[in-house]
Amino acid sequence: MFWFCVPDVTVFADIISTVEFNYSGELLATGDKGGRVVIFQREQESKNRPHSRGEYNVYSTFQSHEPEFDYLKSLEIEEKINKIRWLPQQNAAHSLLSTNDKTIKLWKISERDKRAEGYNLKDEDGRLRDPFRITSLRVPVLMPMDLMVEASPRRIFANAHTYHINSISVNSDHETYLSADDLRINLWHLEITDRSFNIVDIKPANMEELTEVITAAECHPHQCNVFVYSSSKGTIRLCDMRAAALCDRQSKFFEEPEDPSSRSFFSEIISSISDVKFSHSGRYMMTRDYLSVKVWDLNMENRPVETYQVHEYLRSKLCSLYENDCIFDKFECCWNGSDSAIMTGSYNNFFRMFDRNTRRDITLEASRENSKPRAVLKPRKVSTGGKRKKDEISVDSLDFNKKILHTAWHPKENVIAVAATNNLYIFQDKIN
Repeated sequence: MFWFCVPDVTVFADIISTVEFNYSGELLATGDKGGRVVIFQREQESKNRPHSRGEYNVYSTFQSHEPEFDYLKSLEIEEKINKIRWLPQQNAAHSLLSTNDKTIKLWKISERDKRAEGYNLKDEDGRLRDPFRITSLRVPVLMPMDLMVEASPRRIFANAHTYHINSISVNSDHETYLSADDLRINLWHLEITDRSFNIVDIKPANMEELTEVITAAECHPHQCNVFVYSSSKGTIRLCDMRAAALCDRQSKFFEEPEDPSSRSFFSEIISSISDVKFSHSGRYMMTRDYLSVKVWDLNMENRPVETYQVHEYLRSKLCSLYENDCIFDKFECCWNGSDSAIMTGSYNNFFRMFDRNTRRDITLEASRENSKPRAVLKPRKVSTGGKRKKDEISVDSLDFNKKILHTAWHPKENVIAVAATNNLYIFQDKIN
C-alpha cells in the first residue's frame, strides 16, 4: 500500500490537540490549544476535477472554549480542546461534543442557504415598522442566499469534574456519554446538563494513598452497558453498568505480567496507558503505552493477543527522555475501518502503521518537504547503531520536539489524518 498527501498541508495558528472523523468520514474535526474547532468537509469528485475526491477543505471554524478562572481554587482553566467526539447524524445538521479540562459542550453545525424576507412588523434592514402604517398583511417568503455554516452551542455540561477531563465517549444508545478525569468517570444524558451519574470513583479517602489515575475511557461500540478505562499502572478494567450503579468492581481486569528481568526505574512510567480504543467489531481493544501498541481479546484477560513495538530503539534513551519530560507524552492510536490495521504516532514526525493480517509494519514521515500534493510517501527507517544505511536516520538525530500524538483513520476508506504540532496532514492510499 502506498500513501500520498492530499492535497497539501493545513497550517493552524496553534498546536492541534485532537483530530476526529465523523461517522461517515465526510467531515473531519480538529481542536487546538487556542480553544478553536476547525471542521473540514470532503470535496465531491467532479468532471472538471476528477482527482478532487479525497481533498478536505475548511467547512467551518468556531471558538469552542475560552480561558476561564476558578476563583475558589485560584486556578486558570485553559481553553485547549482535549477531545472531540461526533454524534451520529439525525437530520441535516451535524452534532459534536468538545471538551477542555472542565467543561463539555454540545455543538450543532448547520447550513443556511435561504433567508426570510417580507416581514410585516419590520423592514428589510431589521428596523421595526410603525404599526399604524401597516395597511396589508404580507406572507414572508424564503429567498436564496450564499451558503452559511453556523455553529451554535446546544448544551453546556459543567461543574461535574474536580480534575482535568481526559476522555469523552458517546455511548452506542446515542443518548448518553461518558466523561473521565484522573479519578472519576461520569455518565451524562445528552438532554440533561444539570446532573450526571458518577459511575467510577477511585479517589482514596487519604490522597497520600493514591497509587494510580485514570488515563482514558471508552464506551463499547455495540453494548451500551459496557465500557473500559485504563490506568497509569498499565491496567485496563472492563465494567458492566448492569452490575451496580457504582462500578467500583470491574467485570474484567486486563494486565500483562511484567518481566522481572526488564524491571527498571522507568518501568512504571512507560507502562502507563495513554489511549484505549475498542475495535469497530467490539471483539478487541487496543491500548497504547509509551513504547508499544497492544491488542487485547475481550475474552482473554491475562495477556494481549498482539504486541507491536512502536519505537523500541528509544529504550536506551529513556534517561534523557525523562529529563526533557518527553517520557510523559501521551500518544493516541486508531483502527482502520475493517480493524485489519492500526496506526499510532512517534517522534521526528514519524507515524507507524501495522497490518494485523500480514504482520508487516511501516514507518512514514509527515513533513512539508516530503508531502508535496500527490507525492508518494517513502518508508523511513531508524538506525540503532553500527553502520547506517543511506536512507536510514540515526536514533541520535531524532527530533523529539516534532511528535505525532494525534491521528485519525477514515471509518470506511484508507484516508488518514495526522496532526504534527500545528500542521494537519491528510494522506490517502494510492489505488492506481
